[in-house]
Amino acid sequence: MVRRWHGLEEVPADWGRSVVTIGVFDGVHRGHQRIVRAAADQAAERGLRSVVITFDPHPDEVVRPGTHPPLLTSTRRRIELLEGLGTDAVVVVPFTLELSKVPPDEFVRSVLADRLHAAHVIVGEDFRFGHKAKGDVALLKELGGKYDFTAEGMPLVADGDTISSTYIRGRLDAGAVEDAATALGRPHRVEGVVVRGHQRGRALGFPTANLETLPHTAIPADGVYAGRLVCDSDRYPGFSWPAAISIGTNPTFEGPGERTVEAYALDRDDLDLYGEHMAVDFTDRIRDTLKFDSIEALIEEMHRDVARARELLG
Repeated sequence: MVRRWHGLEEVPADWGRSVVTIGVFDGVHRGHQRIVRAAADQAAERGLRSVVITFDPHPDEVVRPGTHPPLLTSTRRRIELLEGLGTDAVVVVPFTLELSKVPPDEFVRSVLADRLHAAHVIVGEDFRFGHKAKGDVALLKELGGKYDFTAEGMPLVADGDTISSTYIRGRLDAGAVEDAATALGRPHRVEGVVVRGHQRGRALGFPTANLETLPHTAIPADGVYAGRLVCDSDRYPGFSWPAAISIGTNPTFEGPGERTVEAYALDRDDLDLYGEHMAVDFTDRIRDTLKFDSIEALIEEMHRDVARARELLG
């Protein structure tokens, strides 16, 4: 069973030597997965345990408020994905202004040496740490000699391709969810609580779950997509349904439109999802958001969208 710690103070005092990897790991994309698995493999070879350190909130949100990038994963989802990569423990370190001012040497001593008793540390080759991001892989290796561990920086690559969260965000901005899924190693997911909207979908014969998305979520470009509607609540534990997903401002209807993420579970009009925590996984882009001359034309197009989604999802 993977251990989960919220803060370094939860690490047991008798925790033995470990192989550690550190990063924000937003998206837990295929490059991140390679690093985390490498740490787990090295730990197994050495008879040690592996630990992943991640941060919440995103460091940019603390250091430069308002400038942090859209987030590819919620904290909960990120932890779940990291736990599925063979690590023994995940520690979520609250990122604070005080932590951002800790010098690199002090960060290494207090976190890696004193708390986690690191024997080896694996990070991305562009990893930075400490006050004003002064620490890099070269300094980490140097400090490893001082605090009795070795360190290495690995490129964020998979199958020969460099993978980055920035690239994935760019593909989502372009609506290219297929490219994003290739880099992530799974469909991009957007989470939120189902809230009451204008209920236009139900009136048109396609009742949708309207997600109030989490703050700072990376949402794909406006358009219609195929994917899945996923629920992990007590009412529908572990359930998911093939879905047609719409993102946009509903331009066919008059008035200023609020951008929404809505998902129609194919051929289901019996789901009571209000108040449930849900997610949508995006697998394919179907079309751009369009403004129709009539409601009838919109309904005809929605039928085609659903048929296309059913075809894509099998």
